[in-house]
Amino acid sequence: MALVINTNIASLVAQQNLSTSNSQLKTSVQRLSSGFRVNSSADDAAGLARADQLKSQTRMIQAAMRNTNDGMSAMEVSDKAAEQITNIISRMGELAASAAQGTLDSTTRGYYSDEYDKLISEIDRIAQTTEFGGTKMINGDATSITMHIGFKSSSNDTLAITLAALTTDTGLALVSGALATVTGALTALGSISAALKSVNDARSVYGASSNRLGAALNNLQVTFTNYQAAESRIRDADFAYETAIYTKNQIMVQAGTSVLAQANTLPQQALSLLR
Repeated sequence: MALVINTNIASLVAQQNLSTSNSQLKTSVQRLSSGFRVNSSADDAAGLARADQLKSQTRMIQAAMRNTNDGMSAMEVSDKAAEQITNIISRMGELAASAAQGTLDSTTRGYYSDEYDKLISEIDRIAQTTEFGGTKMINGDATSITMHIGFKSSSNDTLAITLAALTTDTGLALVSGALATVTGALTALGSISAALKSVNDARSVYGASSNRLGAALNNLQVTFTNYQAAESRIRDADFAYETAIYTKNQIMVQAGTSVLAQANTLPQQALSLLR
């Protein structure tokens, strides 16, 4: 090899390799300090796109989980209100059965009738005040509600729940003044049985819908965990592997620096020819 002093080829080669080692060491430091294997599209363009898609989907799944929890809460509110209405109707049945006794005088019958009428008003009050998120749940204003329990726009990502009207003039057909006579009390007993069936039918929908929402929530939680794990496998750094690479790159930089120093002294050999 020719001995030259104007162009130090060995130094240039050492500089190039040292620059590569420094770049790799910088990448290792970035991955170890951030905890991510993919910090920019230059690291893994396809992987970053997939990881960002998974991250977006996990955030939508979280929103769907909140929606599902809200749906379960709405069903619980409706069911508890219907439970109170059931208790009231049961008491009304007791009053009607007592008022059906033909030996009662008008004054005593009036006691039963007065309480019966006030309980009808209470049923309607409960129906008008039972709401969730501003939606009246059991007064008949809304016939159904649609829950978005998925993270896409297909029909399988929504769940429609039918709402019953549990007011005395719409869904329950209970009227004031029914206990004024024996005949009215007997008629009221039939109406009360029908009203109880209507309330129980509504509660069965609430319970079934709540159970279905619970199953959907469990599935969303599993999906959320799996999507996060998938994103982690793409985006997150493997510290055991990255530490080993960091150590190797650190040694390469140190070795490259040492070799560069030696390469820079090679032209000095030309001085020995001048002696």
